Amino acid sequence: MGFSQERTTHHFLLFKDGGMIAVTANDPKDTENRDMIRTHLSHIARMFAAGNFDAPMLIHGTTPPGVPVMKELKDQIKYTYQEKDSGGQVRIRSANPQAVEAIHAFLRFQIKEHETGDSGEIAAESKTGPGA
Repeated sequence: MGFSQERTTHHFLLFKDGGMIAVTANDPKDTENRDMIRTHLSHIARMFAAGNFDAPMLIHGTTPPGVPVMKELKDQIKYTYQEKDSGGQVRIRSANPQAVEAIHAFLRFQIKEHETGDSGEIAAESKTGPGA
């Protein structure tokens, strides 16, 4: 990923229409990790939109649940990258229930793998997301 796992915090949130990947530097003055997070997440948004999920497969050593369906339905899923003060986030949306189910499976896998403590339950969407 290019940034410190110890000096950053991941969150994977589920919403009715998909979810969000958010990563922030733990120290607001840590511009090095903040900038690496931004580079990584903007790249991830472009890769995922193209149906390329090589990064999560390389990081975790397996194909995360949901990925085959997310690849198949890539034209029905929208990935929006946004910079945040201490990092960035990727909002993932779809109107297709099968795609949303796959997104949720993918994000729940990430919660477990990264041990984020996020609930994995579908939440009300925050206007700003984590690390605003």
